[in-house]
Amino acid sequence: MSTSTRKSASFDQPHDATITDADMPASQNAEASEDPHLVVLEPEDDPQNMSLFRRWLAVLVISSAALCVTCASSIAAFTEQGAAQTFHVSREVTVLGISLFVTGLGTGPLLVGPLSEVYGTHQILHAMAYLQQSRTGRNTVYRISYALFFIFTFPVAFAPNVGVFLTFRLITGFCGSAFLSVAGGSVSDMFPNSTIANPMAVYTMSPFIGPVVGPMISGFINQNLYWEWTYRVQLCWISAEFLMLVMFVPETYVPVILNKKARRLRESTGDPNFFAPLDRREGSIASAILISCYTPFQLVLFDRMALLLDSWNALVLGILYLAFQAFPIIFEGVHGFNMQMTGLTFIGIGLGMLSAICTQPFWNRLFAREAAKYNGDPPPETRLIMGQVGAILVPMGLFWLAFTTYSQVHWIAPVIASIPFGSGIYFVFTSTFTYLVTAYRPIAASAMASNSALRSAFAAAFPLFAGAMYDRLGTVGATALLAGLATIMAPLPFIFYRIGARLRKNSRFAAH
Repeated sequence: MSTSTRKSASFDQPHDATITDADMPASQNAEASEDPHLVVLEPEDDPQNMSLFRRWLAVLVISSAALCVTCASSIAAFTEQGAAQTFHVSREVTVLGISLFVTGLGTGPLLVGPLSEVYGTHQILHAMAYLQQSRTGRNTVYRISYALFFIFTFPVAFAPNVGVFLTFRLITGFCGSAFLSVAGGSVSDMFPNSTIANPMAVYTMSPFIGPVVGPMISGFINQNLYWEWTYRVQLCWISAEFLMLVMFVPETYVPVILNKKARRLRESTGDPNFFAPLDRREGSIASAILISCYTPFQLVLFDRMALLLDSWNALVLGILYLAFQAFPIIFEGVHGFNMQMTGLTFIGIGLGMLSAICTQPFWNRLFAREAAKYNGDPPPETRLIMGQVGAILVPMGLFWLAFTTYSQVHWIAPVIASIPFGSGIYFVFTSTFTYLVTAYRPIAASAMASNSALRSAFAAAFPLFAGAMYDRLGTVGATALLAGLATIMAPLPFIFYRIGARLRKNSRFAAH
C-alpha cells in the first residue's frame, strides 16, 4: 500500500486549517511507515487531485451558501416597518431582528470554530474531534447546519408574534454560523498552497458581499409585497443551496476520508486490523469543549495584538451594519428615495468589494516576491500590507460619504463615496484573517472565533443606536464620527507590520 501523503496545508483561510501528516507527532509519522495496517492518503483519495472543474464548482457552491447565510442578517433591514405594524411594537424592537441574528453568527464560532479541527499537538483538541469520533466530517456539518437553518427560518417567516420572530432570528443565526465556521477548511482541503489564493479570495469575499446583497433584495420585496415575503423568498434560496451542497460538495477532510477508507478495507478484506489515524486519537469530548470555549477568550484578554486587530475588524463591521440604518436616513430622508431605490444604493459598497477582489492577482505577485525574500517562508506581517491599503480607504470613504450627504449634493456622490469604503472592507478583513491564521497557527480556529465574536458584538450593537445618533448629530456629524473612529484605528496595520515579529516572540499564543 502506498504511503504517499499530503505534506502541507494552507493556513490562508478565514476559519480553520487542515490537519496533515506534517502536523502529526513524529511517533505517528514513524508508525505510518512501519505499520502496514495504517491507512494513508493515496493519489486517488486526495481531494486536491479532483478535476479543477469539480473543485471550483464546490468552492462556488460553498461561497454562495456562505453569502446566503450572511445575506440573511441584513435582509431584515427593510422589514422593520412592516414587522412593527404587524406585531404592534416600536421600530426599535424590530431592529433586533438584525442584531440577534448577528449575535447568533458571532457566538456559534466560539464553540464550532475551535472545535472544527484537531491540530497535530496533543494539547489542543477542537470540536471536530467529536465529529471525527462519529466518523462524519465537514459535509455532515454543512448539511445539518443548513437543514436547521432552513427549518428554523419557517417560524421567522410565519411568526405569530414578535417573541417568536426574534427568538428564531437568533437561532437561525447560530445555525448558519456552524456552516461559516467550517466552510473555509474545504477550500484549503482542495487546493495546494501554490493555488489557494484565488479560491480562498472568492470564499473570503462571499460572507461580506452577503450583507450588501440583503438590502437590495429586501428593498424590492418590501416595496411591492408584504414584509413576510422577504423570509419566504429566503426559504426558497436556502432550500436551493442545501440541494447544491448535497449534490456538488464532496467530503474533503482528509482524516475523515482515511477513516471511511479504513472502514471499507475492514469490511472488504475481513481484516479488523486496518485503522486510520483518527482511530488512535485520544482525548475526551468534555476536555475538547472546555478548551475550545475558553481559548478564544484567553487570546483576547492576554494578547494585545489580537485584541487590537479584532477591535479594528469589529469597528469596520459595526459601521457596515450601521449603514443598514443610516442609508435609509440618508437616501429616504434627505433625497426622498423609496425602499427599492434605497436598497440599490448599497451597490456602491458591493462594487467596492468586487473591484478589490479583482486586485487579487497583484497581491499574489507581491506576496510571491515577499516569500522569495525569505526562502518561501515569509513572516505573517507581510499579510498586513494589504491591510494598510484598507486602513486608508475605509476612513477616506467614510469622510467622503459624510460630506456628500447634504440635500443640495447629488445622490450619486455618497453612492460613489461608498465604493472605497467597500474596497477597504475587503482589504481589512482579508489581511487580518490571513494574518491571524498564520501568526496564531497553533490555535488558528480559536483566533478566528475570538475575531468573529468581537466583530459580531459590534455588528449587533451598532444598528441599535444608529437612529438616535443620526437624529442627534445629523447625517454629516454621525458619519464623520464613524470616519474619525476608523482613522484612529488606521495606524494598526502599519505598527504591527513593523513590530509584529517582536510582539509574537513575547506572546504565549503566537507562532514564533
